Amino acid sequence: MSEPLVDLLSRRIPGQSLDRPFYTDADIYQQDLETIWYREWLFAIPAAQLTKTGAYVQMTIGIYNIVLVRGADGEIRGFHNSCRHRGSVLCKARDGVVAKLVCPYHQWTYDLDGKLMWARDMGPDFDPSKHNLHPVHTRNLAGLIYICLAKDAPDFEEFAKLAHPYLEVHDLSNAKVAYSSSIIENGNWKLVWENNRECYHCAGTHPALCRSFPLDPDVVGVAADGSVPPRLQAHYDRCEAAGAPSQFAMAGYAGQYRLARMPLQENALSYTMDGKAAVTKPLGRVTLPDAGTLLKFHYPTTWNHFLPDHSLTFRVIPIGPMQTEVTTFWLVNKDAVEGVDYDMKRLTEVWIATNDEDREIVEGNQWGINSPAYTPGPYSPLQEDGVEQFVDWYVKTMLRNLGPQAVAAE
Repeated sequence: MSEPLVDLLSRRIPGQSLDRPFYTDADIYQQDLETIWYREWLFAIPAAQLTKTGAYVQMTIGIYNIVLVRGADGEIRGFHNSCRHRGSVLCKARDGVVAKLVCPYHQWTYDLDGKLMWARDMGPDFDPSKHNLHPVHTRNLAGLIYICLAKDAPDFEEFAKLAHPYLEVHDLSNAKVAYSSSIIENGNWKLVWENNRECYHCAGTHPALCRSFPLDPDVVGVAADGSVPPRLQAHYDRCEAAGAPSQFAMAGYAGQYRLARMPLQENALSYTMDGKAAVTKPLGRVTLPDAGTLLKFHYPTTWNHFLPDHSLTFRVIPIGPMQTEVTTFWLVNKDAVEGVDYDMKRLTEVWIATNDEDREIVEGNQWGINSPAYTPGPYSPLQEDGVEQFVDWYVKTMLRNLGPQAVAAE
């Protein structure tokens, strides 16, 4: 990176894509990790992924490896996946179920709440209470687990207070993970988000999704003046009268998160090839079958779709300057029976196809940006308000978190 990052951020032209180094440069990728990913709240998993006592999953974010585990008290906690003895990794498998967290090196043993229970031959002066696992900030928001890697986590309450009523009616505490998939997209994490924040590309790229998801840019975008078209307001009012919070809401620094319950295509009830419900046993208490989808995003890690019959969560994790992992979870009622209440292929085929199509788009976008001939281009004011909003959040958040010099530049 030949030009200082603060200068690159400060001279970004509103309404245009970012300069090439933001999508290609290893130093800027490292700054992204340190300035955003290691400081902000990140979506990790749906709580329904860990149903049993001792069930765990590990995650890697940059240089950090963490383990999330459900304790005997039912709480899900996060810990750095590093033994307090000599640092060996505790959990090697991606997921599993354990009675205790036992280091495979010297068998130091930790309870599921992170407390050191046993360490052999450490002498009479050894104090186990000083060697508990290092915790990771962890919050359960209506069945969605968020983590923060920072020593001092930013406020979570504003987001939780806003989002909880929207999510609570979907009753994710009574969900199970019917299916999950992880794909690697050979593109910078910001390109993954930019692609997600518009449907300018949908008509020519997503034939399965477009059977149910509307092409109206008002559904996926963010109006610059915050106005809501009458058709959408009528949908919000109808859903809210039925007890499902729906009104468009965007908050957080520079619009970090948004919620709104959007209609699907006319006569479509869910993300299926025929538009009918994918699951006959509903997940949650949304009584209108045609309530559409509660769209929720929270930068930098997650966008979500919550429908009357099932829910989808998407997690974005950068794994290199030009490589990103996208994980999708399909959640259904925990009592729903595969083959009776839902067919797995029918439940998953729309978004499996859509995710793969988006992967090809992002990779083609990255390929083109890699060329020195690339220069930032203009966003469509009608179709790409959402992209502009995301990029604006990224630039402002980077400048804020980089320190006093950056704040002055902002």
